[in-house]
Amino acid sequence: MDPADSDEHRAARGDRAAFSRLMTATKGDLHRLVTRYVGDADEALDLIQETYVAAWLSIRRYTPSRPFGAWLRTIALNKCHDWSRRRRVRRIVRGAMGLDTIEASAVGDPAPGAETRMDDRRQVERLNLALLDLPDGQRAPLLLAALEGRSHAEIGLILGLSPKAVELRIARARKTLRDRLDLSE
Repeated sequence: MDPADSDEHRAARGDRAAFSRLMTATKGDLHRLVTRYVGDADEALDLIQETYVAAWLSIRRYTPSRPFGAWLRTIALNKCHDWSRRRRVRRIVRGAMGLDTIEASAVGDPAPGAETRMDDRRQVERLNLALLDLPDGQRAPLLLAALEGRSHAEIGLILGLSPKAVELRIARARKTLRDRLDLSE
């Protein structure tokens, strides 16, 4: 097959059907990455939709010699970074308005959810919270390596880092997680 006939090349020329096939091929991996990054499946769906919209709007800038999945992950991670910044602002606003008080958090259903009744769910929640607290520069490389099994070189391409920088960030992320999970036990 002629490389110019690949879905990547066709999408780069504005072929919607080719872009749709690429979306179908990448949505599972992208969903896992974004869900792990933000820790909320509903938010992840919104961010994935934003990612695909942004990708389509900038498809003419995509270079087919670069793997489409790597290009898409870069966009998705940027959307995740934006989401994290918005989330921090919301926390500050909630704190300023007194919405983080014990009284405010007591409003609602007092019955514990299923996840609080199961030890495995608590462990997963602790890990997810620890992942969310990681700095963006550590979280993204760790998730790409651990969740997707990407090599340091591939992660470097996605994030614009050297493989050695990726290795360092992953090591720091793992140490931070170990320290946080040990302290909270």
